[in-house]
Amino acid sequence: MQYSELIPDDVEALQAIAGNSHVKVGDAIHDDYMRDELALDLYRPDAVVEPKTTEEVAAIMSYCSNRGIAVTTRGSGTGLCGGSVPLYGGIVLSTARMNRILDIDEKNLMAVVEPGVLLMEFQQAVEERGLFYPPDPGEKTATLGGNVSTNAGGMRAVRYGVTRDYVLGLEAVLADGTVMETGGKVVKNSSGYSLGHLLIGAEGTLAVITKITLKLLPKPERQVSLLVPFPSLEEGIRAVPEILAAKEVPTAIEFMQKEILDAAETYLGKAFPDSSAPSYLLLTFYGRNMVELEQVYDRVAHVCLDAGAVDVFIANTADRQESIWETRGAFLEALKAMSDLEEVDVVVPPTEVASFIAYTEELAAEYDVRILSFGHAGDGNLHVYILQDQLSKEEWQRRAEQIMEAVYRRARKLRGQVSGEHGIGYAKRPYLRASLGETQMQLMRGIKDTFDRKGILNPGKVWSSF
Repeated sequence: MQYSELIPDDVEALQAIAGNSHVKVGDAIHDDYMRDELALDLYRPDAVVEPKTTEEVAAIMSYCSNRGIAVTTRGSGTGLCGGSVPLYGGIVLSTARMNRILDIDEKNLMAVVEPGVLLMEFQQAVEERGLFYPPDPGEKTATLGGNVSTNAGGMRAVRYGVTRDYVLGLEAVLADGTVMETGGKVVKNSSGYSLGHLLIGAEGTLAVITKITLKLLPKPERQVSLLVPFPSLEEGIRAVPEILAAKEVPTAIEFMQKEILDAAETYLGKAFPDSSAPSYLLLTFYGRNMVELEQVYDRVAHVCLDAGAVDVFIANTADRQESIWETRGAFLEALKAMSDLEEVDVVVPPTEVASFIAYTEELAAEYDVRILSFGHAGDGNLHVYILQDQLSKEEWQRRAEQIMEAVYRRARKLRGQVSGEHGIGYAKRPYLRASLGETQMQLMRGIKDTFDRKGILNPGKVWSSF
């Protein structure tokens, strides 16, 4: 598809909408707007536009629709599959200035926010009021608009679910500039097709989200984490179904390898409470009081020991828990500091995690590359990283492509899916068709055409993989 390149008249029109200082062109466009967290190639937009209001977004979209200009919406740019990269130039529509928490409704346990609000700022704001927003992706500097657009999950998904489960309503601007509202401050809604849910996880290909209504919960009063070392990664992961079968579902069940722990220690310059074992499970429990929590984690600790755990370390103070979770939160940055890498954000049934990880280790040996993994063992969402190390870029990309083909083929065999929480972007497009099948892909294309007939919203992502 052909898109119009910006001319001086276009820049002037966009400046008239958003203000001269909020339209960047030429050398004023930083490289950050040309890539995301993992993308190695740069794609330069013709302009970066920073609207402040829904009305400005609507005016921008109406203008770009009439001119046939591609629009790629961007939050913090923390994505890992190229979802916010402007493959076809045009404009990057940044939500950085749309960063207000508009309402925290303590009586109805709801909040209304703009898409540019950072996850960490929102979590802090609601927790100061004794409330709780459960979705907890590892990247806390991501925006809530980005979380909605990728249906982000995170470490608490095994108990609380993912972003989709907490979105009650959306305000969004369609490709032609029309403003649409779906849902709102209601707990139940059976009023026609759930159009809002189509926008969740759509990665900005259907509309530009401008307001989000979110469900909140009362803040849990107490928290305890268990750090559980195992003699091997396979043994640790095989313990997870036993934990879930014990009917004591933790808030989080994470798995990690020693090599990643070592990298995180180096990156942070801090020692982890224990890094002597080959692998670990990290479990967290929320509850009303310590008596209740002690009963729960004691049962789970015995399940882990019966499954072969070396020991069980209890972190029941804020300082100990902060130390552990700070290390967990640094895993990706630590890996990036080690080497360029490719990521596989695959999801499989939780009972298949152990066999899947064993398969990645076979691939590492077969292709003579390092493949390191961590992730959410409780919900089967694995983050598998293929490191370049000393390989040339060309050779590494060749091997990584073959490994990713094999990995996604195995995921399909296990009835898994391409992405658990990071989305498709452009990096995972080749694998989506095989995962979903022709019928679903054609339905997705029909939805895209209905929302965006000219195809100007985030072109080259998700649906255009066929």
